[in-house]
Amino acid sequence: MNPTQHWLVIPISFIIAFILTLLPMPDWSIWMRPAWVLMVLVYWVMASPYRTNVGTAWMIGIILDVLNGTLLGEHALALTIVTYFVIRMHTQLRVAPVLQQAFWVLIFTLIYQFVIFCVQGFLGELPKTWLFWSSSFTSMLLWPWVFTILRDYGRRLKTA
Repeated sequence: MNPTQHWLVIPISFIIAFILTLLPMPDWSIWMRPAWVLMVLVYWVMASPYRTNVGTAWMIGIILDVLNGTLLGEHALALTIVTYFVIRMHTQLRVAPVLQQAFWVLIFTLIYQFVIFCVQGFLGELPKTWLFWSSSFTSMLLWPWVFTILRDYGRRLKTA
């Protein structure tokens, strides 16, 4: 195995998640956009907590803030808090069935969105609809596919 390939797996998956986050969506579905970056972060923290940690979450969050044009540190704070919980639970999450992991992804996404909601509330920019919370459910529904793709992608590069 080429060590360079193994090292590039994590950054490439985050770049793809950033691209999916920035892709335009129809107006009717904008609230259902999955938390792509959060799901990729949860996977890598769960799979490799010593490589992807709270510092990584903070840097990824700052990049996400810059790309979205939001308050600097808003997503960084939310991703850092979620990463802390995932690190604390990573041994249980790794052995859990994918559907149980999907439930935890729902919980983690709700925590992430709650932090974003609080920050936006302090700024006086609260969402005007309850559809704000719907991306948690789409993230949960897409988790089995995200998990399988990232797991297979990582395994394929390890054996290359």
